Amino acid sequence: MGLLEGKKLLVTGVLTDSSIAFHAARLAQDEGAEVVLSSFGRQMKLTQAFAKRLPVEAPVVELDATSQENLDGLADAIRAEGFDRLDGVVHSIGFAPQSVMGGNFLTGTWEDVATALHVSTFSYKSIAVAAQPLMTDGGAVVGLTFDAQFAWPVYDWMGVAKAGLESANRYLARDLGPEGIRCNLVSAGPIRTTAAKSIPGFATMEDAWPTRAPLGWDQTTAEPAARAVCALLSDWFPATTGEIVHVDGGVHAMGQ
Repeated sequence: MGLLEGKKLLVTGVLTDSSIAFHAARLAQDEGAEVVLSSFGRQMKLTQAFAKRLPVEAPVVELDATSQENLDGLADAIRAEGFDRLDGVVHSIGFAPQSVMGGNFLTGTWEDVATALHVSTFSYKSIAVAAQPLMTDGGAVVGLTFDAQFAWPVYDWMGVAKAGLESANRYLARDLGPEGIRCNLVSAGPIRTTAAKSIPGFATMEDAWPTRAPLGWDQTTAEPAARAVCALLSDWFPATTGEIVHVDGGVHAMGQ
């Protein structure tokens, strides 16, 4: 019997087969879960293509996390794919215009910062609330962060958005806990994903990571982070919520 046997999961953010979201979906299916993916716009074809590379091709529903119309229709869209409930949600959504990263903290405009906060922070709450009608028996929401306790080189306003995400996770845990819904984050070390490559100067963060990590660190694989996501979706963490699980080789615990 798999770790996620019988679970029904929504996984957002599958855009490539190198992403944490893709590997979480793959491992979840390997562990017995049924998975539905979400995407929208020009990204939809990419998600549909990578859905075919999973062990079992997953259906894809339309979800722009900044569209209230899409959010309001999410539960019905998932039901239309044959899912009568959800036991878990993976939030793997983040975006910031390049104008507010790469050393542009002081020059970033509110309009661009607002986009980063809307997509990367507020959407965590939005998707959890949109999925809540399908989570009447409780479940788990798992998001992805990049350790926001530090001011990282080049991360700038995306770092602020991740700090907001980590705070939102605690409040979401407070408000959804009475419904039996656990809310946790996985803080992964730098992985060479599409999102990472979009950050100007990202190499300045990732290059030194393997030497700083007591366990070492492989930037080319998302599997360790994906395993943590699946573990938090499972019944093995029944009393854990509002938590951040670091999957970074131990860098978060080391001094400079």
